[in-house]
This record gives sequence, C-alpha cells and structure tokens, in this order.
Amino acid sequence: MSMQGNIETMTTGGSLPKESKLSLTSGWTIVIGIILISLTMRSPITSVGPLLSSIREALVLSNTVAGLITALPLLAFCALSPFAPGLARRFGLERVLLYSLILLMIGFAVRLIPATVPLIGGTVLIGLAIAVFNVLLPSLVKRDFPLQVGIMTGVYTVSMNLCGALASGTSVPLARDVGLGWNGALGIWGVLVPITALFWFFQARSGRAAAGMKAGVLKRRSLWRSPLAWTVALFMGMQSLIFYVSIAWFPDMLTGRGLSDSSAGWMISLLQLSQLPVTFIVPIIAGRMKNQRLLVIIMAVLLFASLGGLYFGLGGNNLIPLWIIFLGIGGGSSFSLAMIFLTLRTKDAQDAASLSGMSQSVGYLLAASGPTLFGLLHDVTGGWNIPLLLLLGVSGLLFICGWGASQNRTV
Repeated sequence: MSMQGNIETMTTGGSLPKESKLSLTSGWTIVIGIILISLTMRSPITSVGPLLSSIREALVLSNTVAGLITALPLLAFCALSPFAPGLARRFGLERVLLYSLILLMIGFAVRLIPATVPLIGGTVLIGLAIAVFNVLLPSLVKRDFPLQVGIMTGVYTVSMNLCGALASGTSVPLARDVGLGWNGALGIWGVLVPITALFWFFQARSGRAAAGMKAGVLKRRSLWRSPLAWTVALFMGMQSLIFYVSIAWFPDMLTGRGLSDSSAGWMISLLQLSQLPVTFIVPIIAGRMKNQRLLVIIMAVLLFASLGGLYFGLGGNNLIPLWIIFLGIGGGSSFSLAMIFLTLRTKDAQDAASLSGMSQSVGYLLAASGPTLFGLLHDVTGGWNIPLLLLLGVSGLLFICGWGASQNRTV
C-alpha cells in the first residue's frame, strides 16, 4: 500500500469528520486561504536580515542584541505553539487564524515606528501570530486534504518561501533606493495581511469554523512521552536554527567577504529561491515513500557541502552562489521534511496539531538560540569560521534526528 493509501486509512477514523475531507477542486477556497496565509509567514522575518546592519547602526545595537531581534519571533513561536491546538478546539480553527491575522496587522503597524522598543514589540506580536499559522496549517491540511497531504504541503511551503525570497532580495533597495528606510521596508510586506484577513473573515463566519477540530476529541497519550515526537521536534528545531541563522547573519558575513549590501541581500534571495523547487517536490516524493531516509541523506550531503565550502572559502567569492544554492536545496529539503513529518507521523488532524505544537515549541526554543549564539561567537572571535563550525555541527545532529524521524511509524 502506498503512503497516500496509508494516510487515507489513518484519517478515516472517528476523529476526522467526513465533511471536512475535500478535494483540491471542491476545496479551492481553503486552498486560496492557505496560500494567502503562507505568503505572510516568512516575509516579516526574512526582510530583517539584509537590513540588520542598517537597523544596528540606526538604533546603535550590538551584534548580540541585533541577533536577539531575529531570535524574538522564534521565542514567540516557542511560547504560543503549545496552546494553538487548544485555541483551535475551543474557538474553531478558522476563527483562530483570523484573530492571528489581526494580531499580525497590529505587529506590522507597531514596527513602522523607527525606535528600538516598537521594533521589539512589533516583532514579538508578529512572532505570536506566525506561531499560530505554523501550528495550525499542517492540521488544516490533515483535516481537509488527507489524501493530498504531499501536494498541499508543497503548495504552502512554496508560497511561503517565494514571498520570503522576494522580501530578502528587495529589502535593501526598498530601504535605500526607494527611500522607505529600514522600518518602511519591513512594513511594506504587511499590505498582504488585510487582504488575507478579509478572506478568512468570511471563512470564519461559515459553519465549518465551529466544527473544525472539536469533532472526535478523545483522551490520548501525551506526545511529550513519545521518543518519535521528540525526534521530530528536534529535527524541526535544528533545521530552523540553520535557516534563521542564515537569513540573519549571512548578509553580514558575505559583505565582510567583499560583497555589496545589495549583492548579499540577493544571495539570501537566491538561497530561498533555490528552495522553491524542492519545497514543492520533496513533500510529494516523501508522501509516496515507505520511509524518507534517502531524502535525509541527500539533505545532509548538500548541507555539509555548502557550509564546508563557505568555511574553507573554496573558490573564493566566485563560488559563493554555488554554496548558497546547495544550502538552499539542502535547507529547503529539511524544511519540507519537517513539515510533512507532522502529518506522516500522525494518525489524524488532532494528533497533527498536537505534534505541530510540541515540535514548534521545542524546535523554535532550540532555533532561537542560533542567531544570538552565532552573533556572540562572531563578537568573541571577530570572524566567521567558528560560527560556521556551529552550523556544521548542527547539520550532523540534524542528520541523526532526520534518520529517526523518517522511520515509517506514527506517534
């Protein structure tokens, strides 16, 4: 039996209401809604990295504090993620998504004020909103599209990465050439949020919102006691650590190696654009495999090659685009695997939400240490090689956890 067949078997139990199972054609409104939310999930974060030097100079921040700015959304993810499934059960999944979009709008508005406290406060609000999206989108996919998990995971990860890549590449030109300043360049990505909120307002008013995750709530064994759940959570954390360190500090690292600010920003865009094909293809392939260990091996080889190339400076600046592409493909594969593990390693939407909440709480707590530690190591050593060694070590641990998380079992 194929993995998709296994998913169908697992999701026809009592905890998933029959009326929630949609095809991609009959559920096109939910597909559009998922894409719209996905477009808002990375740009508020990826737009910060290329502007970090400007923000640091304008607000007189140390490298360590600047790294903390990037870590704040991850801390917010960690704080709210465990509670998102309960909120969805109580108020309805669609309504919680709508409330989170409103919170995201407020965060964008606060961050427009060019000062340290509004920057921190707005970033925290943005992080809390995205935390809910991170947890509930896999559950929404499991609930409404149990037979198209791979395709739908690919759709929303591609949307997320596409907008994130555009934000990275255009942030410096928007701030400097268009004259928006660093705060305006961060805020312009908020224009998508009211449109998305309006769409989900009508979804939240429908009868489906109340029924969402309340059906079939059963007493279940805590996932916090499951070794497989912990493996998935640690995999989530380490792939996130690599990604958020990359978007936060690689622009500074690359300018330190002779690239211009704009070129360094476009390298981060290249990193995310190179993720796009694999973030669509990998979930589909993974959903059809008995286990995903071959994909984990390919992921690890690409990460070691890319970070090793940057560490040793192989080819000088001429090969930096190649190492960035390898990092993008390896990182995109790890992200896609982390997302689909949340559905493949669970039996139904309720378990998917619980595993997602646990994984993103534990995972992002681990990931939040990355940008701050990376910046601290740079401050202490005055160079980039020791911080890069940190990422190489994390890549090794990522491979170990991926090997365990890819086994054909459910929590």
